[in-house]
Amino acid sequence: MPSPRSPAEPVDVLRRVALLRRKARDRASELRATEAVQLIRQALRLLDGVSPPRSAEERLEFITSRARVLVTLAYAEAEASTLANGLAAAERAHKLLTELEPGPRRDALDGLVRQQEALILSRAGRLDQAVEAADEAIPLLERGLAGGEGEPVVLVRTLMNRGWMHLTASRIGPARRDLRRSSALAEELGERVVRAKIEHNLGDIAHMIGDVPQALRHYEETERIYQAEHPGMLARLRIDQARALLTAGLGEEAARHLDEALPRLRAQGTAGIDLADAEITRAASALLEGDTEEARRYAGSAYRRLVRRGNRRWAAIAALTRLRAETVEALDGFRAPVRLPGRALQLAHRLADLGLTDESAVARMLAVRVRLVRGSVSAAADVLGQVPSPRRITPVDNRMLLRLCRAELAVARGDSRRALAEAGSGLAELNRLRDRMGGLELLSGTAVHGKELAALAVRLLLEGGERVDARRLFGWLERTRAQVYRYEPLPRIDDPELADRVAEARHLRRATQQARLEGRATDELEARYNAVAREVLRRGGRSGQWGRPRPVARFRDVAARLGDRAMVSLAASGDSLVAVVVVDGRARLVRLGSARVATELARELHADLNALAPDKLPNVLARTITASARHRAERLDAQLLRPLDGVVGDREVVLVPTGVFYAVPWAALPSLRGRPLSVVPSATAWLAACGDQSAAPGAPGLGPRRGLESGARPGECASRTPDRQGHDVVLVGGPGLSAGVAEVGRLRGTYPDAALLDSAEATVGAVLSALDGARMAHLAAHGAHEPANALFSRLELTDGPLFAYETARLRRPPAHVVLAACELALNRIRPGDEALGFAGALLATGAHTVVAAVSKVGDLAAASTMASYHGRLARGTPPAVALAEATAEDPLRRPFVCLGAGA
Repeated sequence: MPSPRSPAEPVDVLRRVALLRRKARDRASELRATEAVQLIRQALRLLDGVSPPRSAEERLEFITSRARVLVTLAYAEAEASTLANGLAAAERAHKLLTELEPGPRRDALDGLVRQQEALILSRAGRLDQAVEAADEAIPLLERGLAGGEGEPVVLVRTLMNRGWMHLTASRIGPARRDLRRSSALAEELGERVVRAKIEHNLGDIAHMIGDVPQALRHYEETERIYQAEHPGMLARLRIDQARALLTAGLGEEAARHLDEALPRLRAQGTAGIDLADAEITRAASALLEGDTEEARRYAGSAYRRLVRRGNRRWAAIAALTRLRAETVEALDGFRAPVRLPGRALQLAHRLADLGLTDESAVARMLAVRVRLVRGSVSAAADVLGQVPSPRRITPVDNRMLLRLCRAELAVARGDSRRALAEAGSGLAELNRLRDRMGGLELLSGTAVHGKELAALAVRLLLEGGERVDARRLFGWLERTRAQVYRYEPLPRIDDPELADRVAEARHLRRATQQARLEGRATDELEARYNAVAREVLRRGGRSGQWGRPRPVARFRDVAARLGDRAMVSLAASGDSLVAVVVVDGRARLVRLGSARVATELARELHADLNALAPDKLPNVLARTITASARHRAERLDAQLLRPLDGVVGDREVVLVPTGVFYAVPWAALPSLRGRPLSVVPSATAWLAACGDQSAAPGAPGLGPRRGLESGARPGECASRTPDRQGHDVVLVGGPGLSAGVAEVGRLRGTYPDAALLDSAEATVGAVLSALDGARMAHLAAHGAHEPANALFSRLELTDGPLFAYETARLRRPPAHVVLAACELALNRIRPGDEALGFAGALLATGAHTVVAAVSKVGDLAAASTMASYHGRLARGTPPAVALAEATAEDPLRRPFVCLGAGA
């Protein structure tokens, strides 16, 4: 009688099962878990349909195949349905393996099952159990491999996954060790996709410790591999890239990444946390860009999705995101629904029931603000009284929101004194927090509620009519703007252990918040944070380049340093534009009319100059644009400068703009043509650029700004650095420039001993190295201002972009920098009137004077301006004077400004 099955049948089944399993794993990694479950069940049916194995060897192969199929099923079930279903499939695999004799094969398979359990548990947020499972899996996998069983790539993935678990639990050191080991093994095995996933995780580490440029570099490397070999992972990568970009303030770019990810996630049939995560992040980017309608739409979609999945905590967070958008609309006067305060209070109760204390307080405070807008002062006061006092871990934005609510309630009650006291206390608290935290990502933008407190204070002061105290207003303006320049640059942290501790402290704060959102206990995280923070303080560590705080500039110190110059500080409140003028030791307030009108003129003039920039415009077009630009410059001059004539006279001017006025080419305005002018983000920044020694007499620990010369006389600024050991002058010529600008070698005639980095030599590393310690640097390179976050503005060099962020690596930045061929004097005006651009970053890191353009400039115009400017410098003319004379020859085509000391 013939056999019921041919001898080849089992081999054929095993081959088909292996193929189905590989397909299922691919689907699962592409976030298509439902399809993966269907494929795995098909594989199990094939195995079930085979007659019992005839031999011990055949039995071993079938047990191995079924165990591996169950491992894949475990992950797919956990993603597609429930954690319980996934763990049940893993338990089936464990029971199956008890049929095997102890040895390398069983170790390898036990390790495989245990590592899959670890991954499932980590995805469910059960990190301690996940790490325990991974800790058991790794030695099992190693013993199996030592006995010639198992796949090396499984060990690589397990190390990578355990690294991610450590990262999620804020254990930065163990995370890095696991990821580095897994990366080295993946490199040996030639596993490019796994290597890309490790790179992805390294990007997450960099993001979490605040190194956004490094995170983006990791993500870009990951993207190259995903694009070629694993496109299904691009959607998840886009979410993480967007988070990093939001940290950097790049809301528009984050939105673009998410708008690419969302259709992919929907097409992949993903209805889980990844899609909801993308929608909440997209809502956050919309709020950052002021698009409240978009924010409401995405937050609402995420909310509905999370409710369907039964994820109550994250659903409540999505609801709070939507509530924030609705509150912004109500406060801006777009709409103020009668039921909005009641809904906010209902959400506050729900958040409190979920253990989300700080989020509950935010919802209550939003209700307070809306009730005040609607005139319900008593009801607002009652709700505000129910807001708990901030805890140690309460985010700074929440603290500032509480201060703002108290100040707005005082205004509603007619108590301006109390409102100003709340604003002052809030800003002082904000500065104390900033002083402790350091870190450019925090310093470069005052928290949004700090901005609102400042705006409220300035409005109250300006409402004093003729009784406005200009000197007091000057003090408030200095307290509220350009705070990044208030910090003395410090060298990078060279102690790797200390650097790790600082990064761990920062991430622990974020991880505590995340744990609370997920309903996990935070006691251990908080205890670890406090211990790490104490260690950092004992060792004197800082979390960033910007360290010891200087006091805000005092009026008398500014007046003394000005000498016979005049400082003009612009400020806007609502539609009212004013100037506080400091001259001859006195402060005077001059009202300048409509802020809206002046803002529109400034924008139109900027657009005209951009249109006028190209070198070879047709004559008719050039004449038309020139006439328009000249007309707008005259109108802007009439509104902003002529009212100051009686106060300023013909003095040299130090100008502190606000908002859009940072982009004004001031030398193009008739009153300032040919007049020496320095533009600064604040009086405090100007004193810092001058190397001020008088701002805090007797203050301990506040020596001169790094690399600056002390002993300047009143009315002068230090302009040389006695301790510089680098090149005196550095000339850099980037790629792709026209002949006129590119030939920086011509400046060798002016500076015969200058270091020249041209063409192939102008790499990022070489340029940064040459700049460190130089007295003056001339950088002729194409560049781009990044309007969403100017710290990511860039100069294009031979091997890629040099970001403004990276100038923080300079231990001794050049005292004088000229940005010759781009619009890098432009600034991103962040909350708190925080002006930062490529030029601003150089000032913040210790440069005295930076010359750059505020709008596009033609190559020929740039070349002629630079020739004139450097010729005057070589004859001993101070930078502000030399630039005034150079731009006066053709002010509309030479939109360069002198930032900083000007000396």
